[in-house]
Amino acid sequence: MAVFEPTWLVNAIYNLTPSQLKRQGIAAVLTDLDNTLIAWNNPDGTQQLRDWLQEMKNAGIAVMVVSNNNKDRIGRALAKLDLPFVARAVKPLPLGIDRAVRRLGLDKRAVVMVGDQLLTDIAAGNAAKVRTVLVKPLVETDAWNTRINRFFEGFVLHKMKKNNQLNFTEELNDKH
Repeated sequence: MAVFEPTWLVNAIYNLTPSQLKRQGIAAVLTDLDNTLIAWNNPDGTQQLRDWLQEMKNAGIAVMVVSNNNKDRIGRALAKLDLPFVARAVKPLPLGIDRAVRRLGLDKRAVVMVGDQLLTDIAAGNAAKVRTVLVKPLVETDAWNTRINRFFEGFVLHKMKKNNQLNFTEELNDKH
């Protein structure tokens, strides 16, 4: 189970603040795209997203998307947001996260991977040896290809809930 265990559980990526991140020594946020940064069915994002990205930029915290989607899909989704990205990240393997960390030129201790799926985002972050944040999906529906992962993820989530390991919070706590 440790491969799927996030460092933190936070309700939404937008709850992460520069002060929380800096307190943990984090200089860059790697984020999944669909249902983490934007709703999979709303590629334009929200004002809340744009405000959060501006807050990160103002604080000098890099944000980079690490997604299993192809370059065209990510490029269309991020066209108005001007964010760097790694496409075809092959999560749960650590390859895309490792590529992102190299591009940023940071130590892995200064990076966090944020995502809404244990079987891809959190497993990849743990495999890459970066800290991880599991967030609740922005919307309750998923693209067809994600529904398969959600089915299997349900078993892991059930076990975590049973073991009282599924307590989402509003912010990063200092236990890690």
